[in-house]
Amino acid sequence: MSEALLAARGIRKSFGEHEVLRGVDLDVRRGQVIALIGPSGSGKTTLLRSLNGLETPSAGTLELDGGPSLDFARPVPKAQRFALRDRSAMVFQHHNLFPHLTVLQNVVEGPVQVRRVPRAEAEARALGLLERVGLADKRDAYPRQLSGGQQQRVGIVRALALGPDLLLFDEPTSALDPELVGEVLTVMKELADEGWTMVVVTHELSFARAVANEVLFLDGGVVLERGAPRDLFTDPQQERTRQFLHRILNPLD
Repeated sequence: MSEALLAARGIRKSFGEHEVLRGVDLDVRRGQVIALIGPSGSGKTTLLRSLNGLETPSAGTLELDGGPSLDFARPVPKAQRFALRDRSAMVFQHHNLFPHLTVLQNVVEGPVQVRRVPRAEAEARALGLLERVGLADKRDAYPRQLSGGQQQRVGIVRALALGPDLLLFDEPTSALDPELVGEVLTVMKELADEGWTMVVVTHELSFARAVANEVLFLDGGVVLERGAPRDLFTDPQQERTRQFLHRILNPLD
């Protein structure tokens, strides 16, 4: 890990009278994997979506790798928001593939339409990425012909095809049958081992423990605790963190 890729300071987000994020700070360094954990409604997904402009924070600043600092206390120019989004790619809970396009067409759509990559070049890169996740033989299949795990792997390939600096994952296994979770987590671990910079919202605590460099526990729109996985999971300092981990790891107690 080296220099900071993304710095977020004092990120706030309100929906009407409900304040979902209440001043979150986050630094993401190149090659780092950060896991965001916490109960439903804690602000994890809103924070993740704020990092690439899918949500516009109500206040706070974002700076990506020496680019302009986006200060959300005032209107941020659309060009700056798009520039932020162009540097990252999101993998959603639901893969959101275009049902009328083949696997290959789904993957090349972004590079061709958004990045203006020549189609032949985009297809060559897409085929290489599909090969690495074991789906080269599905290039001409339609999403309905794939399992949930295969569809989510295509969603990951679609994100990689954009060549982002930052990969954002929003609970990518939460909609999968339990037996399909492993194939997606394996791909994510391989990406982490290759040095991709990732921020992951997840309930898969075993993945966070094994792969993340830093874990943030959110509750009520704030980061209650952060630290290395070995510290946060084995010796959490906050009572609320201990309660959450106990309930997740010991659901029958």
